[in-house]
Amino acid sequence: VQLQAFGGGLVQAGGSLRLSCAASGRTRGSYVMAWFRQAPGKEREFVAAISWSGGSTYYVDSVKGRFTISREFAKNTVYLQMNSLKPEDTAVYYCAARLGPIATTLYDYWGQGTEVTVSS
Repeated sequence: VQLQAFGGGLVQAGGSLRLSCAASGRTRGSYVMAWFRQAPGKEREFVAAISWSGGSTYYVDSVKGRFTISREFAKNTVYLQMNSLKPEDTAVYYCAARLGPIATTLYDYWGQGTEVTVSS
């Protein structure tokens, strides 16, 4: 499975961005999709995940109520809608995929990052 993330950019605090992650290759399978992020000088952290069916989602506490993860099967694409952005959301965002149950770790496939910068 190949993943390509895009949609990052520079936004002012309080603004919104939508990230997209397009999957290609061997996409048949019950893949859980997720977003992670890595801020400068910090370790990569889990942000959000969505089950294969789209019926279950999970978020890190710091983004609950502000970020929404969704998926569009017809386009093999997962989205991360980010609203009410804060400077602390500044990071490189990565999409990832895994087979099995929804989880915050142990993802097998990773896309390249897309950079999000939130100015104060």
